[in-house]
Amino acid sequence: MLTKLKQLKDEVSKILIGRETEIDLLIISLLQGGHVLLESVPGTGKTLLGKTFAKSINGVFKRIQFTPDVLPSDVSGIQYFNPKTKDFELRPGPVMTNILLADEINRATPRTQSSLLEVMEEKQVTIDGETIKIPYPFMVIATQNPVETQQGTFHLPAAQLDRFFMKLNVQYPSYEEELEMIRRFRETDPYNEVEAVLTPEDILSMSNAVRKIIVNEDIEKYILAIVRHTRDHADIELGASPRAALALIRASQGAAFLKGRDYVIPDDVMNIAQAVLAHRLHITIEASLTQTADVIFSEILQSVEVPVEANAT
Repeated sequence: MLTKLKQLKDEVSKILIGRETEIDLLIISLLQGGHVLLESVPGTGKTLLGKTFAKSINGVFKRIQFTPDVLPSDVSGIQYFNPKTKDFELRPGPVMTNILLADEINRATPRTQSSLLEVMEEKQVTIDGETIKIPYPFMVIATQNPVETQQGTFHLPAAQLDRFFMKLNVQYPSYEEELEMIRRFRETDPYNEVEAVLTPEDILSMSNAVRKIIVNEDIEKYILAIVRHTRDHADIELGASPRAALALIRASQGAAFLKGRDYVIPDDVMNIAQAVLAHRLHITIEASLTQTADVIFSEILQSVEVPVEANAT
């Protein structure tokens, strides 16, 4: 399994230079059936990341460009009347895919944003009373631009944010990475060289293996201590939910799996907790004037006592 995962990372890395961390977190989210929120300035390869990831797992890729005039039916699909057959027919929306890129999701109205809640949680969509299962595997990769957070945008509600398994802040590449990028892309398109290295059966097999990664009692208590500290913090209005606690356990299992271990250690939790929990926190108005949820969560993570010894026993 680890050989196939290395092949997957190698394929995606043909296009995404210097994105090893983001690729690892995407793989963990895929194996655990989670969704990812990408936040970065324009031009850092968010759309290309989704396309390349979908191609490398032999999956179908679809993209929705969210704007204020996009309707829920544009996302989920509609029943329309066909004058030729004189009957209503189902026209599925772009959610019927494997990798769905929800581009600039915060430009959609709250009503349209909510149309993704069912499909993200239940892996199904209901159109005029008819429920349709989404093909496996299924992942939503949503993007938003941190620079344009006011005019023409709508903040994602807590229920929506809580359904994102992780949030990744995609940074600018380093000087060396950007230099390699412009050299690699100026004459050819490496995207055409990306090959599919996984099948849905491979992904399902790996997913089952990840769920069996051992999480002992010390790790469970450590994770719960982190989650419960977010609920008791004076600067946090809404802390991490039970869904978030389960997400952190599953993400830690995924981190251990990528390292080739069959058990979780504290470092797995520490290295992945920020991506899993910070975006779910709603800080108070007073705190938001001087701090961010990421900074506050980082302080919480440092304050929680780490288990001295944690192994598979």
